[in-house]
Amino acid sequence: MVNWVEAQKHLFHFLAKQAGLRHQTVEIEPGTVMSFWVPKANHDKKKKNPSKEVDLNNIEDKKEGEKEKPAVVLLHGFAAEGIVTWLFQVGSLTSRYAVYVPDLLFFGGSVTASADRSPGFQARCLITGLGRLGVGRFTAVGFSYGGMVAFKMAEARPELLHALVVSGSVVALTESISREALHGLGLSSWAELLLPETVEGLKALFSVGTYRKLWFPDRLYKDCLKVMFDNRKEKKELLEGLVIRNEDAKVPILPQMVLLLWGGNDQILNMKLAEDMKEQLGEKATLQGIKKAGHLVHLERPRVYNRCLKQFLAQVHDKGNQE
Repeated sequence: MVNWVEAQKHLFHFLAKQAGLRHQTVEIEPGTVMSFWVPKANHDKKKKNPSKEVDLNNIEDKKEGEKEKPAVVLLHGFAAEGIVTWLFQVGSLTSRYAVYVPDLLFFGGSVTASADRSPGFQARCLITGLGRLGVGRFTAVGFSYGGMVAFKMAEARPELLHALVVSGSVVALTESISREALHGLGLSSWAELLLPETVEGLKALFSVGTYRKLWFPDRLYKDCLKVMFDNRKEKKELLEGLVIRNEDAKVPILPQMVLLLWGGNDQILNMKLAEDMKEQLGEKATLQGIKKAGHLVHLERPRVYNRCLKQFLAQVHDKGNQE
């Protein structure tokens, strides 16, 4: 019997190719491989010269006459791999930007033999992988778990990032933030929410993740459980590696412009949390809420989300061209 979610993934891959992306696998280190969707031009260039990569210690913007599309890296959340998460954004961005969509470790085709499950390790692997793909500076757009990884990238290598866009995420998931969020959801652990094992659990995830109440037949939920929640042991370890002690948390002073692009009705990480984070990040951070949207803001209201995202990207790169 056909698994409709698996069939839909094939459709998403076809649509990604129609938008000008190609799939590529990059070895980060022995035992660690990351899967990326990359611009076709980059993919073809790497096939011709696979050994060429960017020197990440000597990054400079292109001079006039060497113009390339600005790079935008889309980092997915915990429920789905990259291209499934960002398909509504890819087609909207590829005409003006070089779009890269990685799969974080233990999602899609990305795996590691390392025991490190921290967002910092994900960030270091991504930076290495992007360098091997020939990407110099870029803007990171992170949703939920991907937002935490994006913050780690900006903290570790601030010179690589033009700017940062984050939705439904935090700089660090402290014990107090985690406890309050889980209490509000009536849950005891993040795995209970993000790694459902039953149709009822998956329905609960969609219910708290969206503003509008969605209906799908149980058959579709069952297909989703079979396809989208593999590597359960490793993903549970990733979730356990997210929560840190309050005293270990620090908000970095980031030199980049930061846009917090939030679902106004996010039930998982609410607007109050976003407002507090904006104050902590300082004057270069702005907060923009999207009404009638929950945690999955980029999927629920993609046209509004894309408009806000493109306005911010245009502002970032117009400002960069004037400096």
